[in-house]
Amino acid sequence: MPIVNRIAEFSKDMQAWRRYLHENPELGFECHETAKFVAERLREFGVDEVHEGIATTGLVAIINGQGDGPTIGLRADMDALPMPEETGLEYASKVEGRMHACGHDGHTTMLLGAARYLAETRNFSGRVALIFQPAEEGGGGGEVMCDEGMIERFEIREAYALHNMPDIPLGMFVTTAGPMSAAVDDFEINIKGTGGHGAYPQETADPVVAVVALAQAIQTIVSRNHDTNKELVVSVTQIHTGSADNIIPETAFAGGTVRTFDEDTQNMVKKRLREICRGIAESYNVDVDLKYNTGYPAMVNDAEKVTLAASVAADISGKDMVEADHQKEMGAEDFSYILQRVPGAYLMLGQGEGPSVHNTGYDFNDEISPIGASFFARMVETRQPVKGA
Repeated sequence: MPIVNRIAEFSKDMQAWRRYLHENPELGFECHETAKFVAERLREFGVDEVHEGIATTGLVAIINGQGDGPTIGLRADMDALPMPEETGLEYASKVEGRMHACGHDGHTTMLLGAARYLAETRNFSGRVALIFQPAEEGGGGGEVMCDEGMIERFEIREAYALHNMPDIPLGMFVTTAGPMSAAVDDFEINIKGTGGHGAYPQETADPVVAVVALAQAIQTIVSRNHDTNKELVVSVTQIHTGSADNIIPETAFAGGTVRTFDEDTQNMVKKRLREICRGIAESYNVDVDLKYNTGYPAMVNDAEKVTLAASVAADISGKDMVEADHQKEMGAEDFSYILQRVPGAYLMLGQGEGPSVHNTGYDFNDEISPIGASFFARMVETRQPVKGA
């Protein structure tokens, strides 16, 4: 695998950075120590500017190349997940109930590796903006950084990001033009009936029967209401009610997730949920309150930028290790907010067999750090070559 030789030379440093970050996971926007660590490394590398405090703990570092040119953005997420770690590794999380279970420690490391190389060599024109983002795992840190003017402030013209992926061969890149990950929404439904003794149901308005009927009716949105040529997932993932076997409760709760790729489908789901809730209220003589929460939008890759990124990936891993027409994913990703503002591409980088992300036994594979860093570096050098070189 022809990774950049200079990056390969400091791969042990990258491993040490990554394992330090793994031991010290932080959540959401509160990535204070992570951001401090990143800023310290960037200043050691000699980057030209480090702008901190964007979206609380996000930061953008600028490296100037040789001569005038546009600014290319490279993004890594930094936050961990609120879950226990069960890997037994010597560098396992030191913070109870927190774990880097999605590999954001590795993403941060890959971008730091690219930063070190680019600051040393500067074999490109224009500028590179290194985006270290908090709160990808809910919270929408990407949206907040954009809303705070990151794109305009640093004049970013296009942007790229990587995500590790278990069970894809080590070093293989996968991506696709157009929609790659789904828009993710959620819903909360509270039902209020009349509780009473389990032996006298005729004296109650039973929310248990109502919530069961509600969950069954929601399943018909996919099977009977949507265009089968479009992807859609609607899942009821929570039902909470009751406290004893001889009590009919007063309330019940149902919650779930909606995954779509286009606004028409999303609006149809909202409409049908409202109609189903009204019908359940009328049929079971209960009050039904629906709260629909719109989340991350679908992430849409620019077709031209995917072609370019796939070519760079092929130079690193070989043509047989690049799949540029990968199937859409129903998971969500808040890099979508950046791609709403500038064209770019998001790629997944295989890290070989192992537990999936968001699993207590997951660990990022340090072998792919030099590969990802090489991709970022070559992307900059390819998109913005030194003029006259």
